[in-house]
Amino acid sequence: MSDATKHGDVEVNGVRLHIAEQGEGPLVLLLHGFPESWYSWRHQFDPLAAAGYRVVAPDQRGYARSEQPEDVDAYTLLHLVGDVTALIGALGAEQAVVVGHDWGAPVAWTAAALRPDLVRAVAGLSVPPLPLGGPPPLRNAREDFGEGYYQIYFQQPGRADAELAADPKSSFRRILGATYPDGKPQPWIVPEGRTLLDTVPEPERLPHWLTEADIDAFAADYAEHGEHAFTGGLNWYRNIDRNAELMAPFAGRPIEVPALFVAGEQDLVNAIIEPEVRAHLLKHHTPRLHRYVRLPETGHWTQQERPEEVTAALLDFLEHVESASDR
Repeated sequence: MSDATKHGDVEVNGVRLHIAEQGEGPLVLLLHGFPESWYSWRHQFDPLAAAGYRVVAPDQRGYARSEQPEDVDAYTLLHLVGDVTALIGALGAEQAVVVGHDWGAPVAWTAAALRPDLVRAVAGLSVPPLPLGGPPPLRNAREDFGEGYYQIYFQQPGRADAELAADPKSSFRRILGATYPDGKPQPWIVPEGRTLLDTVPEPERLPHWLTEADIDAFAADYAEHGEHAFTGGLNWYRNIDRNAELMAPFAGRPIEVPALFVAGEQDLVNAIIEPEVRAHLLKHHTPRLHRYVRLPETGHWTQQERPEEVTAALLDFLEHVESASDR
């Protein structure tokens, strides 16, 4: 990432969002996941801007340098999609290609489904397009994984917040640097009587794609919120069941714009959503799927672990979108 990346703030829907921006041309929005920030896209800025795109990566609502609304109910999927659609207009664009990783993927997929007039194409990393509406997801999670499943653990007000914020650098090392001895990730489950971070010990060494400077950058992004550094992101999880209720009117709605999906074969999501189910979701929800890119020996942090391959897939997809629009 070069010095050409600019930083600023944009207000959308009454919430101040920090953005990182580089390049000129058609707008490409990059949406991070948990627990990340705009910095997770650091490897994509230079090549996408050099290819003729205006690249903008916000810290999403509640994260890092952006504002944190206090009300837990202010973090529903409709709020998050509303931020994306408002951001497109605030940046002076009529449309954007929206790319999301982890939690950013459901936001991107849903924005594309609900506002194809604004989202001209969509790419999801790690998380496939999930059905809109349906039964409360946490009920199924409890049945499948028990009360210690991390998404259920996150529902306890203040608990995970305090554990993660006690030492942000250690939290980022543990979560981003987690490895699995046999290469097969397991669902993140906290045994009774243990804490969240007990299940992810400090790594002896960081993976090759992650440096101490990267850890410092993430921690610095989160510093301004102090003991509430992770609360905004955790509040996204605290709306999972509410999202299912709010999305009920849109159940069965497909994603009608060109789409791309990229996933690592050792992604933690593979332990939750089996490959066959993922393929089924893509078939039924993305009729204009351009490619499904599988990355071997790659975990959850896709665009950071395999930046060259992810960037190449995005550039190929963007070229496909541009050529299709010229017809």
